[in-house]
Amino acid sequence: MLRAGLSILLLLLALPSHAQDYEREKRWADEILPALVVGDAVWLEGLGGRKFLGLFTETKEAPAAVLLVHGIGVHPDHGVIGSLRSSLADAGFTTLSIQMPVQRADAGATDYFPAAFPDAVERIRSAGQWLGAKGYRRVILLSHSMGSWMSNVYYEQTPAAPFSAWVCLGLTGGYGSLRNVHVPMLDGYGERDLPSVLRADWRRRLAIGSVPGSRQEMIAGADHFYTGKEKELTRVVDDFIRSALLREAK
Repeated sequence: MLRAGLSILLLLLALPSHAQDYEREKRWADEILPALVVGDAVWLEGLGGRKFLGLFTETKEAPAAVLLVHGIGVHPDHGVIGSLRSSLADAGFTTLSIQMPVQRADAGATDYFPAAFPDAVERIRSAGQWLGAKGYRRVILLSHSMGSWMSNVYYEQTPAAPFSAWVCLGLTGGYGSLRNVHVPMLDGYGERDLPSVLRADWRRRLAIGSVPGSRQEMIAGADHFYTGKEKELTRVVDDFIRSALLREAK
C-alpha cells in the first residue's frame, strides 16, 4: 500500500504547477530586502528557469553550510527559520535560507500538494548545487513543517542527494521509505507541537532507526514554531550537526 501511494505521489509531482503566487513572493522580497540586516540576497534558478530569493550569510572557515527550507505560506526570514539562519551563522556555519513556493494567503495544505511540490523539489536541488559551486563540500539540509514534507519528497526523487545530514523539524506523518537517505537525520519536534506531529513521533522514531547516526529530539515546552525556545533549538541543532560532521570525517 505504501509503495502504491508513493508511486501515485511521484506521478502527481510530475504534473506542472499552475497555481503558485509569484507576485506574493515578489512582494515579500520587496519588503524583506530593504530591511535585511543579516546576510545578502542572492537569486537562484527554480523550475522553468524562474528566479527565487535566497538569503545567504557566509561565515569564514565554516565547517559546513546549512540550507534552510521554511514551511507553508511564509518567507525565508520568517519565524523559526529566520531565527535559525542567524543563530547558526553566529555559531560558525554559513547559511542559505531559500524562498519556497507559496500559494494565495488563504491556501491550505491541499492547495500546496501536489501543485507546488515540483518547484519545491527543484529549488532544494538548485540551492544545494549553488552551495556546492561556492565550494561547500559539506552541506546540511534543515527543514521545518511543510518544508520537511517537501524535503522528504526531494529525497524520494533524488538517489544521490549531496547533503551531509538532514535536520527535519516538525514533520507531519511518517517518512515513507527513506530509501535515498544515507546520512544522519535529526527528527526534531516540540513538546507542544501540532497534534499530527505528536501522534506520529513513534513512527518517525522507528523510521530513522534504520539510518545510522540519526536521533530524535523533543524540545521541552516548545510549540510547533519553537516560540521562546529558539536558543534551546539552536543548541540541539548545532550539537547534532557537529556530531554528524565528525561521523562523516571518520
